Amino acid sequence: MAGDKPKICAAIVNSDLEAVKRVEPLVDLFELRIDLIGSGWREAAGHLEKPWLACNRRAEEGGGWRGGESERIEVLLSAIGLGASIVDIELGTPGVEKVVRDIKGRADCLLSYHDLKETPPPVKMREIIKNQLAAGADVCKVVTTARTFADNIATLQLISDFPEIKIVSFAMGAEGQISRVLSPLVGGYFTYVSIEEGRESAAGQITVSDLRKLYGMLEDVR
Repeated sequence: MAGDKPKICAAIVNSDLEAVKRVEPLVDLFELRIDLIGSGWREAAGHLEKPWLACNRRAEEGGGWRGGESERIEVLLSAIGLGASIVDIELGTPGVEKVVRDIKGRADCLLSYHDLKETPPPVKMREIIKNQLAAGADVCKVVTTARTFADNIATLQLISDFPEIKIVSFAMGAEGQISRVLSPLVGGYFTYVSIEEGRESAAGQITVSDLRKLYGMLEDVR
């Protein structure tokens, strides 16, 4: 996948549909953050013309969902009927195998793992990918928190370690911004951006306009 045009996924965190429409030509797909948008998420889904993935992130992994777990999963799965082509479910979700079965055949399953404190050793991250694949992932996502520059390299190396797999891997935080930029350039399936400054869904997220400008400059020097 390295060498392909980098794919950009914009995170929708509120019901500002005008802002979504402004960036739609600049992105390849959207992430609909059900847990952050709230009750207006279904209306937002109905206005999307690009492919989109559904995410209803649990609080333990940095999400905003405050309801019960069974309701969280029920709401998440209902997004498939509204057109979600990918559903993000955390590897650590209780009963994750059943949730994966409920997704498969109706949408692609993205199994995700987030470390909000640090970047685990490479051997642990490789084990996480293997566990995601064993659980039935179509797309594997491992997102950590960068404390050093080397953490960026570790998350990007993970992509190289599994060249035949669709992987999203980078590090969060200011220290991890370089890995967000480089991830799709070294074979990552896509990277996440914010629609506007101040509307980030995670620490260190770059705006879609800034990332497109950066990719344009990189293309000019090739």
